[in-house]
Amino acid sequence: MSFLLFPASVNLQSPLSLYSIPVIWFTGFFPHTLKYLTIDKAVGYNNTLPRSSNAKSMENKVSPALALRLARMEGAHTNGNEAMPLWFAAVIAGNLVGLDHRYLNVLAASYVGTRIAYNTVYIYYNDVAKGWLRSFLYFFGLSFPLRILWAAATKARLGV
Repeated sequence: MSFLLFPASVNLQSPLSLYSIPVIWFTGFFPHTLKYLTIDKAVGYNNTLPRSSNAKSMENKVSPALALRLARMEGAHTNGNEAMPLWFAAVIAGNLVGLDHRYLNVLAASYVGTRIAYNTVYIYYNDVAKGWLRSFLYFFGLSFPLRILWAAATKARLGV
């Protein structure tokens, strides 16, 4: 189990960016889990037909506000799944070509923070202004894997 612990010598120059892969997976999976926990608390969760417990099927069983929040949880989960492959490819490509660990670590931490903020805004805020904030966070977050992929492609092409 000692492989799970970070020694005191870990710093931004350490190869840590690959740890962001399971963390990003968790940020995509968490809204899905939160949705089912919320459904279970509100009306009971049917594990024999888990896919029948979606936001649409809950509309007549919960308050309209809760139904909207469940739909936003589904949306956050779907968006996380859609964004995941690009992040995974970027981190793997960046490590494969040997991009600077500090660069990868800073972008990885920034991306994780952006995804957490995105999920929070998506799930808990329901107005037009927050919708624009959510969109901003999405596109801002998208810049991190694209920067890594661009840097990795450039390093691979130039061999530097």
